Amino acid sequence: MLSFWKLLPRLSIGLAAILISISGHAGLFDDDEARKAILELRQRVDTNKQAADAAAQRQSDEIKELKEGNAGLRRSLLDLQNQIEALRGEIAKSRGQEEQLAKEIAELQRRQKDIAQGVEERIRKFEPTKVSVDGREFNADPAEKRDYDAAFAVFRKPDFPAAQTAFSEFLRRYPQSGYNPSALFWLGNSQYANRDYQGAINNFRSMISQAPDHPKSSEAALSIANSQTELKDTKGARKTLEDLIKVYPQSEAAVAAKERLARMK
Repeated sequence: MLSFWKLLPRLSIGLAAILISISGHAGLFDDDEARKAILELRQRVDTNKQAADAAAQRQSDEIKELKEGNAGLRRSLLDLQNQIEALRGEIAKSRGQEEQLAKEIAELQRRQKDIAQGVEERIRKFEPTKVSVDGREFNADPAEKRDYDAAFAVFRKPDFPAAQTAFSEFLRRYPQSGYNPSALFWLGNSQYANRDYQGAINNFRSMISQAPDHPKSSEAALSIANSQTELKDTKGARKTLEDLIKVYPQSEAAVAAKERLARMK
């Protein structure tokens, strides 16, 4: 819609044309008619001016409303942007918390695994395990194996008095141990080395009685005969050697027994 100021030149031209027309036909109009024409023209000008002012006011109102709308839209966009940034911050915080939680869970799982392994290792220390000694297999507690190995290590030094004490203590502590026949055998050997021949005979006989099929039983029988010889019990030694040959005819101890019997004749 054209504004009043844009219409004003056109109105001026029209007014000038009318005045010229009036002046050119002065003879045709009297003063009343001229005033009437001028009044009508003024009314038309005023009407057009009012219409132009109204249009300009509407346009101004529309522009103002549009500006206000744009300002409101900008505020809304700014609020939305702030909300988006806040949401991003919350998401980042949530992700950080999730990562921290995941790390804590992983650490707890690692600690749980370490604890479980530690418990298993401690339990394993007390659980019987299969061992093999002198060709025989049996289950033994870790403490049994530790104490037997320690006593045998003392015997091999050799420290026979300490070994005699160690094997005696082992037999007292573990009366049902699978190590007992071997412990009796080495205890008898420790006593023989310590010249406790009667004690050696007693333990060798206990060993044969408990485990007659033990790989070292034939050697124990030969050691009994040796101890009897040291005690000057030749008759007992001969009887022991003869029994050894009958019970363990295929053993190396039986070969040695035959040689000794031959020397006794």
